[in-house]
Amino acid sequence: MANITNVGFLARLRSDASHHVIRYRAGKVRQSGRGLVFWFRPDVASIAELPMDDRETTVFVKGRSADFQAVNVQGAIGWRIEDPERMAERIDFTISLRGGQHQGQPLEKIEARITGLVSQAALDYLAGADIRALLDAGIDPLRALLEKALVASPDLKELGIAVVSVRLQNLAPSSELERALQTPTFEALQQKADQATFERRALAVDKERAIAENELANRVELARREKELIAEEADNARDRAQGVADANKVEADAEALRIRTVEGARAETEQLHMAVYRDLPPQVLLGLAAREFAGKLDTIEHLNVTPDLIAGLLRELGAGKQTLIDAG
Repeated sequence: MANITNVGFLARLRSDASHHVIRYRAGKVRQSGRGLVFWFRPDVASIAELPMDDRETTVFVKGRSADFQAVNVQGAIGWRIEDPERMAERIDFTISLRGGQHQGQPLEKIEARITGLVSQAALDYLAGADIRALLDAGIDPLRALLEKALVASPDLKELGIAVVSVRLQNLAPSSELERALQTPTFEALQQKADQATFERRALAVDKERAIAENELANRVELARREKELIAEEADNARDRAQGVADANKVEADAEALRIRTVEGARAETEQLHMAVYRDLPPQVLLGLAAREFAGKLDTIEHLNVTPDLIAGLLRELGAGKQTLIDAG
């Protein structure tokens, strides 16, 4: 907004760089530009101030689809004044020469023009398709249509307005219709969720069953290996026992052979002794026995001699003596 200072019959105006100021006198433009500072006579001057920054107008359109369903469109249109002198000729931007405020509402008039153009183009678009097709297409086709319509609009060109952006937030049916349309989707999503839950549970059951089967198979395999180990240990024990038995048998056979050999040698020695003593006379044998007996007297504690034994010895000695005499 311009800053106006009144000093007597003169006034001083200061405007910022974002506003274009036009000073008229006698119906003709005397000064025009942005960020001007000048003195003027209020009684003979008329001044218009136009904003040159980008502006944004909110639009809300309630329309009907081809199947008579309510549809709401909400968005914002960005615009700016491209030709301020042409705009000042079509819409009154005159300001008060005392306070610097606009005497009318020129910006609201521009926004009404833009809103009217947007509403007409949006209503035509919404009426050309049923609700399902509009919702499936989304807001991009409508945005492109509005951009084309606003850029090509002769009304905006005559006003010196340039459209810089078209933004649409949503394209939505009524709340009742939206809930009705969402119901099948919600049901389908719920069915998918239930199916996914069922599949997860089935998968969990399958995994648990596979784990149980694996554990059972492991236990069976361990039992089989334990059985094989026990059988192998039993075989090894039998082999060891058989080996011990065989070793004992070999040792026994060797000991028996040794005993038989020793006893055989002893028997053979006795036989040889007997063969030597067999041809000797009884008296010699008796003498040898007496000598053997005399050698063991130290170890004999008691000796029983009977008369029969002495008589037998005397007879043998007498017979031996007679034999020697006869032989001499």
